[in-house]
Amino acid sequence: MARSDPPPAPQRLDRAGLIQGLGAYGIWGVLPLFFWLLQGVDAAEVVAGRVLWSLGLLVIVILAMRRGQAIVAALRNPRAMLLLTASAALISVNWLVYIWAIHNGHVLEGSLGYFLNPLVNVLLGVVLLREKLGRAQVIAVVLAGVGVAVLAIGAGQGIWISLTLAFSFGFYGLVRKVAPVGALEGLTLETAILAPFGLAYLFWLSSHGGLAFGQEALPTAALVASGVVTAVPLLLFAGAARRLPYSTLGLLQYLAPTMQFILAISFFGEQMTLAHALCFALIWTGLAIFGIDNFLTARRRRIA
Repeated sequence: MARSDPPPAPQRLDRAGLIQGLGAYGIWGVLPLFFWLLQGVDAAEVVAGRVLWSLGLLVIVILAMRRGQAIVAALRNPRAMLLLTASAALISVNWLVYIWAIHNGHVLEGSLGYFLNPLVNVLLGVVLLREKLGRAQVIAVVLAGVGVAVLAIGAGQGIWISLTLAFSFGFYGLVRKVAPVGALEGLTLETAILAPFGLAYLFWLSSHGGLAFGQEALPTAALVASGVVTAVPLLLFAGAARRLPYSTLGLLQYLAPTMQFILAISFFGEQMTLAHALCFALIWTGLAIFGIDNFLTARRRRIA
């Protein structure tokens, strides 16, 4: 009787990748605290500053990593530039709504938007990419839909924030998925596309006496630092995505909205209604089903 081969050893997680992933989602999780420092600054000025200072940092990174040729190749590709123009518009809407939500006491709805995002990605994959859903994914999406309906009926004034954040970032991810350009180069070109609009808005604000930059030390320093808090987690995420299994990265993505949720009801003192509680419970249940199914599927593939 032939002796069967021993089962393969479980794949060890890349420690550097795990640290990068935790760093990226950890920074995103505390972003409400950072943008709270800019309370009173026009949300569009924050976005403009975020774009311009991010671009400055990214150009330095591109030069240091000698990735200029990839930038030139993307600039010569009309399809790539068209897609990056669309993704730049989507991420600018996402940033603007998110910062406005923090400044106006809607951190809870912001965290809900990013809890919804993975399920929106599944929905967009089905509708636009003709992907097929498994049973667990169907259940997760249905539970999320019921949760959103409950919140819309019970506390509908902030649901537009959650849906705008979830769908703008969902479509952003979809566009970037099909754009023939790397993560670093894509983000650099997106910020370059948005930079003229940001500069024009800042000049307009300055001419109307509404520019916060340069007026007080704390807002000015925070606006400069916004480039770092934008680019650094995205670079960490890009590194983690190369090193970690997709299932692990998928589970890590719930860290940021969980941290934002905790900040909303603790530091920011936002009130959680019964509608919020039911909505979050339904979405968390759906996410748990979705995450466990992804984990088990990835494990079966490794064993096979």
